[in-house]
Amino acid sequence: MSTTAPLSDHLRARARHRLDRVEPSDEGRNARLALALIDAACYVDTLPEDDPSIVALRETGMLKPDAFEPGDREAQLLAEWAGGDPAQLLEALAR
Repeated sequence: MSTTAPLSDHLRARARHRLDRVEPSDEGRNARLALALIDAACYVDTLPEDDPSIVALRETGMLKPDAFEPGDREAQLLAEWAGGDPAQLLEALAR
């Protein structure tokens, strides 16, 4: 398992959760958020283990060899992220 796999797995799990919440009344919001999270997971899969954001997430203790465990701030950031540049998401998580 790569160093980044727990993070990309976590992002995919959040995407699945968003897909489970898709309803006509949300006007596509949950589907868009799920796609953005999948995009971020795919981006994470391409990163080398020495990427500064990956190193920072390991140093905070959130990114472990077998799990990604975001704190409250990071979990809220992921819940509210509306998409965009996955690199910016990782930078925000690593702060």
